[in-house]
Amino acid sequence: MKKDKHLGLFIDQETHDKLFYIAKYEGRTGSGQIMYLIRRCIMDFEQEHGKIPWEQNKND
Repeated sequence: MKKDKHLGLFIDQETHDKLFYIAKYEGRTGSGQIMYLIRRCIMDFEQEHGKIPWEQNKND
């Protein structure tokens, strides 16, 4: 069973192009840049509010 989840996202062309520009500049793919930003957001949130409880099989 595949553990990774798919997330579809609609964004405007300008945001898309600028995101991919930054990704390329930082040596990431577009998807890699999005994952980097999501993980950074989670880390920042947890630093301010505490660890988010999570059970690995909770959403399967």
